[in-house]
Order: sequence, then structure tokens, then C-alpha cells
Amino acid sequence: MSDPESETPSGRDRTRAHIVSVAARLLASGGRDALSTRSVAAAAGTQAPTIYRLFGDKEGLLDAVAEYGFNAYLRDKKASPSAGDPVEELRAGWDLHVGFGLANPALFSLMYGDPKPGRRPPAAVAAFRMLRERIRAIAAAGRLKVGERLAADLVHAAGCGTVFTLLALPEKQRDPGLSEAAREAAIAAVTTDAPVVEATGPAAAAMALLAALPDATALTDGERHVLGEWLDRLAGDASG
Repeated sequence: MSDPESETPSGRDRTRAHIVSVAARLLASGGRDALSTRSVAAAAGTQAPTIYRLFGDKEGLLDAVAEYGFNAYLRDKKASPSAGDPVEELRAGWDLHVGFGLANPALFSLMYGDPKPGRRPPAAVAAFRMLRERIRAIAAAGRLKVGERLAADLVHAAGCGTVFTLLALPEKQRDPGLSEAAREAAIAAVTTDAPVVEATGPAAAAMALLAALPDATALTDGERHVLGEWLDRLAGDASG
């Protein structure tokens, strides 16, 4: 027997959102083991076939809950005030990331602890894009000393590793200084205090110009493409 409301498009959307919200609460209180289709259906006041119809299988439900988590994470990031300085923006983003993970351990573990190559939720892509934008702002300010992708991957890896390291400890043993030390080490690895033109020469200067290249409207698409290839080669000297 099916749920009548879930038969209409708007009804399906409401039912789906309700089930995901209930599943997120079960995850927070009981961990991933609490997310059986039977327990989620019972808590949501629906039937297991409805879950299979809306999500395909349990993995589909878990993906939807991870997406729910990323959307909550994005709302927090977008609501955080601007720090003005791009490196300070990166610090603030790190602190928000770690704070979210410690406040939502089961959800964070679902979001980041079970990577599926080529299957990132759209909200996860948007979250990483926000990190890339912060990195690009640092590059545009002339303070990035490695490539943008490497910088973003390093900060992302260090941030997630810090959260999981802290979550593995009893709460009373978690040292907040670990996050600060890891944050500053990651920032020191990818940024410089002085503009790169003064600090590290043409390779880092090329990275700064690469960051601004999309806004170079005086150039044609073809000219931007060629210049981008030249700047990529110059920027590659930073890691050589």
C-alpha cells in the first residue's frame, strides 16, 4: 500500500524532504546503524516501499542525507561574515569547517568519511567550489605560493584530517590547539605574508595573474586560452 500524498510531484518532494530530515535526526542520535530502511520508515510515519521508490535503495537514502548535511554546511558558510582579508577568510572557513564537524560527528563522517570517486553530491561540489574561491582570492592578492588546485586540496585534506583526529578522541581529551596548529601549518604551506611578486618571483606572480585572467575582458577567448597556457607553465616553476 502506497502513501497517497507521495503520488503527486509536490507530495513526493514533501515526503522525500520529511524522510531525509527524519533520517538526519536518527543519524545524529544513533549513528549510521540507526539508518535501516525499516527504522527510518517507522520514524517518518511511512512505509519501506516508499523509501525504495523515492531513493532507490539504502545507499540512495544515505546520499540524500549527505546532501542534506552539505546544504546545512553551505548555509553556515554563506551566513558567516566577511573577514575582508583573503587569508583571514580562509582561517574563518577552516574554523567553521572544524566546528561543524565536531558539532555534527555522524553527519560529518557520512559527508566526508565515505568518499565515492566520481559521485560527489552537488552540494559537496559547491562546498569545494567555495574553498577554491577563497584560494583564488588569495592568489589574486598575490599571496599564493603553490598552484590553486594543490592549495585547495591540501587545505581540504588537512581540515578533514583534523576533524577526524579530534573525533577519534574522547571529548574531554580534544585539544583545540590542534586545530589551530594544523590550520596555521596549512596556511603557511600555501600562502606568503608578502605579495608573491616581492617574495617568490615570476612563478607565484603567474599564479596571481591566472586568478585574475577570467576577468580580462580586453582579451578574446582564444587570447585568454593561450595566455593561460603560458601562465600555467610559469606557475609550474613554483613546485619545480
